[in-house]
Order: sequence, then structure tokens, then C-alpha cells
Amino acid sequence: MNLKNTPANIVIFGGFGDLAWRKLIPAFYNLFIHDYMPKQFAIYAVHYQGLPEGAYEKHMLEGVNLFSRSGKAKKEEWKRFTDHLYFFQGDFTIEDTYTRLKEKLEANDAEWKTRATRLFYYSVAPNFIETISSFISQFNIADNRQKDRLVIEKPFGTDLASARALNELLNKLFYEDQIYRIDHYLGKEVVQNIVAFRFANHIFEPLWNNKYIEQIQISVTETVSVGTRGSYYDKSGALRDMVQNHMLQLLSLVAMDCPGNYDAESIRHQKVKVLKKVRPFNSASVAQHVVRAQYTKGVVNGKPQVGYKEENNVSRKSTTETYVSLKLYIDNTRWKGVPFYLRTGKCMDKQASEIVVQFKDTPYKIFKDDVVPNRLIISIQPRQRISLLFEGKVPGLEMKLMPLEMDFSYKRSFTDEAPEAYETLLLDALHGDATQFIRADQVETAWAIVMPILDNWVKDSSDMKKYKAGSSGPVEAENLFSDGKVKWLSLPEEILEQPKSRNKNKR
Repeated sequence: MNLKNTPANIVIFGGFGDLAWRKLIPAFYNLFIHDYMPKQFAIYAVHYQGLPEGAYEKHMLEGVNLFSRSGKAKKEEWKRFTDHLYFFQGDFTIEDTYTRLKEKLEANDAEWKTRATRLFYYSVAPNFIETISSFISQFNIADNRQKDRLVIEKPFGTDLASARALNELLNKLFYEDQIYRIDHYLGKEVVQNIVAFRFANHIFEPLWNNKYIEQIQISVTETVSVGTRGSYYDKSGALRDMVQNHMLQLLSLVAMDCPGNYDAESIRHQKVKVLKKVRPFNSASVAQHVVRAQYTKGVVNGKPQVGYKEENNVSRKSTTETYVSLKLYIDNTRWKGVPFYLRTGKCMDKQASEIVVQFKDTPYKIFKDDVVPNRLIISIQPRQRISLLFEGKVPGLEMKLMPLEMDFSYKRSFTDEAPEAYETLLLDALHGDATQFIRADQVETAWAIVMPILDNWVKDSSDMKKYKAGSSGPVEAENLFSDGKVKWLSLPEEILEQPKSRNKNKR
């Protein structure tokens, strides 16, 4: 079956919102101009307010011109794309919206002479998920298990109880294999490459265990503040907003065992399996292994930045963390005893998403300047690259060592520009490939990991630390490294900086 020739009806609830403007419509447009969309398709952007004729297309064109990786839209290509793009006024909460929507979809099926794929994208506030899902089920709009899919954005619940309740609701109305819980991090090119890198290269997999690896660090740091998201962020915080989803997804990809096959269920089974082995937190380990903090006023990228409590729509008494770092362990045969360090924060000194695998030191120290362990650095952003740090001899008459890099860069290795994460994920959803989407039990397992931390914070907010905007985070985060031998690691250039200076005065 040629999936590209399968017609598709695409419905975006919240089709006039910021996500549709910045990400969804630019993604569909890029898929269209690069010939990945089916010949017959229609996109319906559902929004409760009416708009003047042509206003929707004009607004979406602005978004494409600003955010599309392909640059400004060409007039003829945009015209052909908008022949498939429709604004659909409708209130999510009333039956008439779904009656009219069903008529549209069935009319397309009749015109195309086949039952089209139906993709429903929930680009809405979480409180609308139940209402929309109930109406879709009531009117039998997504009643074809093989062809109908629901794509649901995070946050998926606000805690374990709400995530379970939402899963129960959706699984009561639809089949689990129709539900696509999206995390855009899983669509990023380097993140997808982790599985290929680990399991297609036998040179690394035999070393990927506690016998050879000393520690693993996962960092997602941002220079941006909460900005206009203060009202949302103050109810969420870094642990919910980043750790529970993005960072635990990265952890599962780095730590999981090899799946039996490259298919959705095999991969998702291994991801859940390893998350279930994360050692549970308790009051003592939260106090010892978790650091939370808020940014105070400072300077970021040369510009003054107010403190978190001075941001718009943030409570002046807020106990919401803008930074969190933690140490955890995975209690299975592969990873027993290996610490995993996770950190994320806003208003920090660098914008970067990185995974650093530090290998154990060489057992035989025959060189006096063999002091830097091997490190594998997977850089997701801002630069897409994978680097291996190793020791090598400096040219000259003496045996002197210095750290060197073996480096793979997407920019240098590939001429074609990598697709945006949403392009990859939307195309997968259209094709019914759930590999890069999150299963119900994985959502609940991730919530189960962070819930003891959240519960402890509710009981005691006195452990909130501070860090200056534009800094590398709170000094207390260094205490997670109990042996004092290591620190938070970052880009390869910075890892190399200190060792290079050590050899600066060589002959």
C-alpha cells in the first residue's frame, strides 16, 4: 500500500493558535512543497471566532514566512497549498461543530471515492481534551481504528492521577493505537539518531554499561525567560515542563536495551521497561539528590533580565522552580551503580541540549598527563553533532598528550537541511507510525518517577535555591557530584578548554 497516495483529512483544533502559526502550518507546508503530502488532502483549522475572508490564510502565511525552514513561501506554491487549507469556525463545546465537521469529512470521502485517513490534532488547552474527545466519539468521527488518529500535545496531565484519568478517558473512547501523544523532542534529528548510533554500530554497544561508563549527564538549558508564559509556567515549573517529558524521553533512549525489531511497540516497550527500573525517590533522596531554584535578576546575552517573581503573571510569592537538577539511578544489570545527572533551567548562560557519556578512566596510568576520561557528547542543539573526546600524542620529540575530537556534524556531513521535528512527527502520524510517540504506560511511568519529588516540595518549600539570570545555575547543584571529581559538562570546546591550557607551554 502506497501511503503517500492515501487521501487525508486533517483537523486542527486550535488551528488559529500560536502552535499552528509557528509550527503546524509551516510543517504541513514544507511537507507539501517537498512532495510528502498525499495528492488528495484537506486541512481544517477549527477556531471558535469568525474571521474576515482571507484573514486566516494571510495570518498563516506570515507564520510560514517567519518560521519555515524553507524561507518565505513562493507565491505559486502557497496558492497550491492553500487550495487544501480551510478555516472552520466552530466552538469546541457545542454539537453543531462536530455535525458540520463530520459532513465535511464524509463529503471528501465521497469525492475521493475512498475512506480517507483522519488526523485530529489537539492544539488546545488541556481542559478541552475531554470535551473534544467525547464529541468525536459521540458522532463517530474517528471510528476507523486503522485510519483515524488523535495527536495530543503535552502537558499530558499535571500529575500521575490526572494522567491516569486522561488515559482512562481516551482508552474508553478510542483504541490505544489511535492515540498519538506527541513530544516534539522525539522528532529532532539527533534524538532519532540515538537509536541508530547505539544499535547500528557494534563498536559502542558492548561498552554501553556500568563496566565501562562512569556517569551520564543530560542537560537542557535555556537562555530565555518565561516571557509571556508566566501564567502557565507558574502552575507548572521546570520539573513538569521539561523533566517529566523531554528529559525522561532522552534518558529512556540513552539507557534502554536493544529492541527486538525497529518498530513502534518493540522500541516503546524497551523505553517503558528501563523507566520502570529508575530507583524511586523518597524524602531522603529528594533532599540529597534534587536541587530546585528560581532565577533572580541578572544579565542574559548582554541584556538586563528581571527575576522570576517580577515576571508578568507570576505570583510574587511563587514557589515554582525555573531550574531543577537531579541525580538518579537505574537499578538493572546494565546500569547498576551508574549515576545519571539531569538538569534544566531558564535564563541560564547557554542555550543547549546535550547528552554527555563519560567513560571510566584508563586502568593503567602509564602517561602522567593522561588525565581526561573519554567522553561521548551528543549535541542536540544549538549544533547537531556527535563528538568523541579521546587522548592523543602532541606532535614533537616528547610524549605529551592532549584531548582530541572525533566529530560528526550534520552540517558538514549532509547537504540537505534536516526537517523540523514537527514535520517528521506529523508525517509519521499520517502514516500511522507511532515509533516516535508516547504510549500510555510510558506517560504514567514518567509521572511516577517525579511524583515523590513534587509531593516533597508541597510539604516543604524551604529548599528553594537562587541563581542569577545569565549564570550556569545554582552553586548547590555542584553538590550532586559527591566525589568532587566532576562537574556539569557542556559543549566539546569547553570540555577541551582546560586540558588544552595544560599543554600550552609545551616545547
